[in-house]
Formats: sequence, C-alpha cells, structure tokens
Amino acid sequence: MSDDDNYALFKELYYDTINMTDSSYVVSDKVMLCAKEAVNKFGEKFIPAFYYANFLLSYLGNGLVLLIIFKYEKLTTVTNIFLLNLVLSNLLFASSLPFWATYHLYEWIFGIALCKMVSAAYFIGFYSSILFLTLMTFDRYLAVVHAVAAAKSRKKAYAVIASVVVWCISIVASIKELVLQNVWESPLNGWICEESGYEESTMEQWRLLSYYQQFLVFFLLPLFMVMYCYISITVRILSTRMKEKCRAIKLIFVIIFTFFGCWTPYNIVILLRAIQISSPSENGDPCAVTERLDYALYVTRNIAYLYCCISPMFYTFVGKKFQSHFRRLIAKRIPCLKRHMSLSSQSTRSTSQRTPHSEY
Repeated sequence: MSDDDNYALFKELYYDTINMTDSSYVVSDKVMLCAKEAVNKFGEKFIPAFYYANFLLSYLGNGLVLLIIFKYEKLTTVTNIFLLNLVLSNLLFASSLPFWATYHLYEWIFGIALCKMVSAAYFIGFYSSILFLTLMTFDRYLAVVHAVAAAKSRKKAYAVIASVVVWCISIVASIKELVLQNVWESPLNGWICEESGYEESTMEQWRLLSYYQQFLVFFLLPLFMVMYCYISITVRILSTRMKEKCRAIKLIFVIIFTFFGCWTPYNIVILLRAIQISSPSENGDPCAVTERLDYALYVTRNIAYLYCCISPMFYTFVGKKFQSHFRRLIAKRIPCLKRHMSLSSQSTRSTSQRTPHSEY
C-alpha cells in the first residue's frame, strides 16, 4: 500500500471517529491530575516494612493467645468465645498484609481473584476486630456493673449469637470490595489492584460512603461505647473495697488511652478526606492538600493497624488467669525456669484468692 493510500485511510478513520463522538461525553471542565511520585516512593519505603512487622507481631501475639485458649481454657464461657473471635478476626486481617506489602514493593502480581479476596479479608478482619473489641468491653461492663442481671443473660448462646451478628455486619460492610476491586494495567505503575469499573463520579460516591461508614460506624460508635463502659466500670470499682483498686483503674485508663491514641488520628484523616471529596476547595493547591493527606494516611493507618497486634495483650495477659497459663506454658518449654515460675505462680494465686475482680 502506497503512502497516499495510507494517508487516505488515516483521514477516513479520523473523520469517522469525529462523527461517532457523542457530545454528551465531552467534558469542558478541567480535570486535575496530581502526580504522586513522592508519595508512592514514600509508600514503597515505609509501608512494606511496617506491614511485615505488623504481620509477624500479630501472628505471634494472637497465635500465643490462641494456643493458651485451646490448651488451658474451655470455649464455654462468654469471655473466651469473644476472645477467640477477636483473635480470628485479627489473624484474618493480618493474613492480607504480606500481599499488600508485596504490592507496594512491586505491583499486583496475584491476579483478579486474589485481589478481591485479599481486599475482602482485609476489611472483614479490620471491621470485625473493632466490633469484637467493643463487644468485649460491653461484656466486661455487664459483668462488673450489672453482675446479678448479667449472670442470667451471659450464656453461651448469647455469645454465639452476638459473634454471628458481628461477622455478618463486617461482611456486609465489606461486600463492595468484592464488587468494585479490579486489576488493571497502568502505564506508569504496572498492574494495580483498586476500586474501578464505574464512572469517576460514581466511584467518588462509593469512597465517600466508605469514609463516613468507617468514621461513624467503626470509630465514633465504638469509641463512645468504650468510654461509657470503662467510665462506668471505674465508678463501680471505686465504690467497692477492692484492694487492687488503683491497679485496675490504671489499666482501664491505659486501655482507653491506647484505643483513643491509635484510632483517632487515622479516623480524623479519613474524615478530612471525605470533606475534601464532598466539598473541594477552589482556593489553594488541591494537589498539595491531597499529598499531605496521603502522607498522613500512610502513617496514621499503620498506627491504627498496630492496635490489632497489641489488643489481645490487654484482654489476656493483664489478667492473672492468663498470666498463670503463660507461666505454665513457658515453664513446660523451658525447664530451667520451672522453679522460678512455680514460686511466682504461688504468690499470684494467694493474692488472687484475697482479691475480688481479679481479672483486672
């Protein structure tokens, strides 16, 4: 084919394309594209190491709690049922972190099916962990503040039903990840696993829904419940003759402060992102604001994730019963420590016999 023929074919295709263009799809507004090279490089250095560390800490801490539950405890009490579900939710969440760490280092190499499954596991574990922490706090409030009434209602069936409800809420809140997560190839970043498949305006509405859902349902509501329950428990403890009253109150404030300190920065950034999407400012540089929020999200999100690793410690090893189980486990594995562990166990047992509410 000659050059003239090629030129004629090009003109024909060009004019056909113009004639076929639907004017309703022509956008006259400016589309702001923000380069995120600096943010992406920061993520490549910071995120993988933190994700791998969180994964290891979570599996060590939660795995140890799981071992103690199955070795020394019975799954017939409300507390142990809730604790088992909390550990499983933390492990489910942590299982997704190596995939995301690899993703930040390179690109998404695991295919579309794992993209959807890992994203769903990530959010189901994340949401259920928050709800089980809240549920355990509420259960502790019932056991201490309303001990007589709770003795009748705190049965195994109550714990099982409450756990099923929490898992259902977490799954429903994460369904959009199964629907919207897709894999596509970017010219700059290679294969990407993220929400896509609809127009940008529709995707922004879904992001807004996710942000407000996270802030209201999975932060404000649990925070208010945790604060109310532990303040009520503190008032109750102060009104008793409990000998270890100061230790119990200090522990309560440590739990509240840690919960508040880990979750608040992340959720404030989530709220700021939602505000930015719903009402973009005409003044200033929107890309600079977006970049600052991206940096803040990277840091605060990992602080929030760290709570999933340390939360079992507050609900297990601070209690004398679990401390005793842990000593027995260590003494069995390390025989040279057996004598020291037995002496410490006797001292703890005699103290716990004299002290009510020894779980604190």
